[in-house]
Amino acid sequence: MRSRLRSTRHSNMFHQILQYIKFLLKSTNQHGVHSPFVYHLITKCFYDKTGYEAYKDIVNYKQALLKNTSTIEVTDLGAGSQVMKQRERRISTMAKNAGSTIKKAKLLHRLTAYFKPKTVLELGTSLGIATHSISLGNPNSTITTIEGCPNISEFSKKNFEKHQLKNITSINGDFKDEIIKIKSKSFDFIFFDGNHQKEATLSYFETLLNTVNNNSVWIFDDIYWSKDMTEAWEAIKKHPKTTVTIDTYFWGFVFFRKEQVKEHFSIRV
Repeated sequence: MRSRLRSTRHSNMFHQILQYIKFLLKSTNQHGVHSPFVYHLITKCFYDKTGYEAYKDIVNYKQALLKNTSTIEVTDLGAGSQVMKQRERRISTMAKNAGSTIKKAKLLHRLTAYFKPKTVLELGTSLGIATHSISLGNPNSTITTIEGCPNISEFSKKNFEKHQLKNITSINGDFKDEIIKIKSKSFDFIFFDGNHQKEATLSYFETLLNTVNNNSVWIFDDIYWSKDMTEAWEAIKKHPKTTVTIDTYFWGFVFFRKEQVKEHFSIRV
């Protein structure tokens, strides 16, 4: 069992390195981007160098987790961690290996401040670093975040309350079961950061298409996590309802704007 896990981990790492080299060769910045929508997003959001006041809160939120030495029993419903396999995990270790990086958290803040989504869905709360950043980006939004592990869900829910984040609703459950209950709603912004498996990712994509409006923004985390996850990303790009897609290597952005020509961009962030 251990040798199989090690082999899978090595295979995924090789895939990620190879795909990163390919990404570097084909990716660009704002120069040469002829879509006004994408050009504006890159220059006014992706490359925004403003030192927002909320960044201090984002850093402090993560720092507190990195200093938290308490342990929690974890139930992995998805692909799990490529680093941590034990059930009993230290919060500080999880924050270091599995939580959003400060760079990604700041970008999420900028994205939600830029798009100002009224309704947000997150698949995979984890320790709430991303959720916290989204909440600060647009305090007027209504955020629904789903986490498969009951103990992590409860921990993050209490953390949100401690930080007085009143626009977040935490749900504990299996993604496929929970999204069926909410697929009749409309979401302006969805962050897919949970089950990194091809079949599951494509299933969530198809189910949640019912929630799309013309301005919806979808972000898929770890599109190069594994060969299967990359295949899922390629299928999403080709879907007839998808118009603009942006590959930043660590995230894949999907837009459904009917006025846009179907086009794919690879942008270094």
